Amino acid sequence: MAKSAGPRITVQNIMSPSHVVQVDAVKYGAMQLALLKVLPRKKPGLTQAEMREKVLAHLHDDDFPGGAKAGWWMKCVQLDLEAKRVIARDPSAKPLRWHRLK
Repeated sequence: MAKSAGPRITVQNIMSPSHVVQVDAVKYGAMQLALLKVLPRKKPGLTQAEMREKVLAHLHDDDFPGGAKAGWWMKCVQLDLEAKRVIARDPSAKPLRWHRLK
């Protein structure tokens, strides 16, 4: 991924807790807002496909032209928010589902 000249934010990954990376703070923030808008606070939550479909309506074309790279950013933010215990996955659901904790 190309580095931008803008501000950066450190993100975690629930699957690799000791691995952190720096990503574009503006795109992260836009996706975080969109994801938290669409995720319900209670189970059963949304599947990965449902999240992706719903976040697109909340993203600005300036940050994600035509939804470009929205899937990658959604997964990045989802894994970070899981690591920070803001959202949770229901491992018993098939397919997996996510919901908000806070």
